[in-house]
Amino acid sequence: MIVTPLPPLEGLVLLRSEPSRDARGAFSRLWCAADLKQVGLSFAPVQVSLSETTREGTLRGLHWQAAPHDETKLLRVARGRIFDVLVDLRRGQPSYGSHVGVELHAGDGLFIPPGLAHGFLTRTDDVLLVYAMDHAHEPSAARGLRHDDPALGIVWPQKPTLIGPRDLAWPDFKGSGHD
Repeated sequence: MIVTPLPPLEGLVLLRSEPSRDARGAFSRLWCAADLKQVGLSFAPVQVSLSETTREGTLRGLHWQAAPHDETKLLRVARGRIFDVLVDLRRGQPSYGSHVGVELHAGDGLFIPPGLAHGFLTRTDDVLLVYAMDHAHEPSAARGLRHDDPALGIVWPQKPTLIGPRDLAWPDFKGSGHD
């Protein structure tokens, strides 16, 4: 597994698989405590979830869990391709209010520290994501931001064609209390 920090968002790490291949197919490590420890990170998952999205152009997010239910996440693309965006909501960080966007293919992943809003746009049909979290999901702590807030300046690689009603109803950055 190749572990690459993604500045300027401290703690955000890109994970690329190094599959072993032979005539039968491939085998890849999705998470390794020792690999993360080499870059100063630790992770103890307590919940694993699966996200299935059928249509290219579907946008999900931007989401996070409010304290004390904030989560560290390990996201892996099991099938398809996405454009993933993370927004720093950690007051006091030099990168507060900034974002990173990264194209992820099957086998790629992200280690996402607490305090980052997360969203993605599917770039292919039939996308499958696996999430591992260090806290169980608490629905009452679910929060979100609008994906198209001009204050964030996110440039999505294509116009979304499907967005759920809940994601369309999230406030902008200023209205979320993170201005």
